[in-house]
Amino acid sequence: MEITSINTESLSRMFLAGAKNLDAKKEWINELNVFPVPDGDTGTNMSMTIMSAAREVGALSNPTMKELAKAISSGSLRGARGNSGVILSQLFRGFCKVIKEYDEVDVSVLCDAFQKAVETAYKAVMKPKEGTILTVAKGAADKALDLAQETEDLVYFCDEVIKHAEYVLSQTPEMLPVLKQAGVVDSGGQGLVQVLKGAYDSLLGKEIDYSIEETPASAGTAKVSAPAEQEIKYGYCTEFIIVLTRPLSEKEEKEYKSYLESIGDSIVVVADDEVVKTHVHTNDPGLAIQKALTHGSLTKIKIDNMREEHQEKLIKDAEKAEPRKPMGFIAVSIGEGMNEIFRGLGADYLIEGGQTMNPSTEDMLAAIDHVNADHIFILPNNKNIIMAANQAAELTEDKDIIVLPTKTIPQGIVALVNYIPDYTAEENKEAMLAELDSVKTGQVTYAVRDTEIDGMQIRQNDYMGIGDKAILAVGTDLKETTMKMIDAMVDEDSAIVSIYYGADETEEHAQEIGKMIEEKYPDVEVEINCGGQPIYYFVISVE
Repeated sequence: MEITSINTESLSRMFLAGAKNLDAKKEWINELNVFPVPDGDTGTNMSMTIMSAAREVGALSNPTMKELAKAISSGSLRGARGNSGVILSQLFRGFCKVIKEYDEVDVSVLCDAFQKAVETAYKAVMKPKEGTILTVAKGAADKALDLAQETEDLVYFCDEVIKHAEYVLSQTPEMLPVLKQAGVVDSGGQGLVQVLKGAYDSLLGKEIDYSIEETPASAGTAKVSAPAEQEIKYGYCTEFIIVLTRPLSEKEEKEYKSYLESIGDSIVVVADDEVVKTHVHTNDPGLAIQKALTHGSLTKIKIDNMREEHQEKLIKDAEKAEPRKPMGFIAVSIGEGMNEIFRGLGADYLIEGGQTMNPSTEDMLAAIDHVNADHIFILPNNKNIIMAANQAAELTEDKDIIVLPTKTIPQGIVALVNYIPDYTAEENKEAMLAELDSVKTGQVTYAVRDTEIDGMQIRQNDYMGIGDKAILAVGTDLKETTMKMIDAMVDEDSAIVSIYYGADETEEHAQEIGKMIEEKYPDVEVEINCGGQPIYYFVISVE
């Protein structure tokens, strides 16, 4: 079979197939992540990024190439999450800059689009690192350049490009020792390969389900727009997961969906043999919950009052009529305790996120829209969120957005502590940046699999103390592991150790660790606060 050109309809289908293939493989890609921590990772971030674009593409009807390119570029750009998602969105952005100028794509155009994709993505990364998704993309683009003079057959061209991308991916452990140590290839590169493979399957005419389902708003927030309160037919956005006592039969699943339809709308039911994820808008969440309980136990229950949210939106819109203040702050936070600390330090808007769920560029833009200030500082508080924040800053035209590259919650706290109202935005930026290195951060969590990192043998369920640049401690005892990590962080200049505990049951451990620190380091002051953060038993800062 030989194909020499791709029209808009075919390219649209190829993109959707690539998106669905990545989405189907996201958990497998997550497992390639080097650090064995229990969080939402590369596969999840890349999937949510590309599916944001896929929903825009899926909504188009007989688009031109320019309209298709805009949907892919804009959708992925605004939906980008995490470093891998932002890089993927930049690859699409560069790719679309080329294809939008043509009615059909041939080998020459596709080759040029690959070159522009790589150029755009490399420019977006301040310090490009080889052995990553960038390297795999560059390998594919280099192969495309070699082949462009040899063939006009897109089937042969794409097959050879993907084979070379897989080869480059297989070499990533030789480029990054940490990959070799963990025995994995780069997860972002694997995600890109899966996009290419899905697109290629579509080019070959394989049977693929191209439908793209609408998903509930991220973070469980119901988005209510212009309609007045009385026009909201069902007032409660209700979400939960059923942990099944036994798998649902096809008939039972159909009956369950029918029942939800009888009490509400906006229904999404995703079932497998173990769990059923449910989303419904209803006026009586209790009825949905009672029905669900007949099939098993419930977890992750979330109920939002959409009418109340609508009122809050009206209030916020009214507040926008007030004069702008000179400076405002947006912080990414995790846990109610951390939220209270940021609010107390003057944060105007908090984005729930962090390690367990990286907020998207769209989330950042929504936050910027809520803060009525000329200069807005964004504190990402996680290294995997900085690129999305920078991307949002570039997309904002009517406000000056300053992204402080805070990589941890304690760095974000230190930045706000050092804000001086009488300073200009630029003076505050310099002052806050100067203080970021004054704090060391340690985080204690558990390992989700066996691995070896930084010369340490880690077993599944071991406790890990993770510092700013390396894993500092591993062990089977929570307090001992935490103290070992703190020992690696405290030096003769240390004055304060702050302990933020996660769940209530770790408060007692935190108090005991505090006493151990006071006995061992009598000149160091100890502060203990409830952070309420998920995943991490403790977040420790040393100043």
